[in-house]
Amino acid sequence: MGKNKDIRMAIKKAGLKQWKVAEVYGLSEGNFSRLLRKELLPEKKKEVLVAIEKTQTNLVKETKEQ
Repeated sequence: MGKNKDIRMAIKKAGLKQWKVAEVYGLSEGNFSRLLRKELLPEKKKEVLVAIEKTQTNLVKETKEQ
């Protein structure tokens, strides 16, 4: 799998797509993918994990509104 396995697994476990997390994180899908190619510093990992949580929360809200 490569670098940032924990981030990739968190995205997968949450049932999300990288592009959705990238959108919340404020990057394009391509730039987010490139970001994950190199091991992130702990503070960056925390930021991405927060984006994953926000994305999941937004998805739940959207589902409830329908």
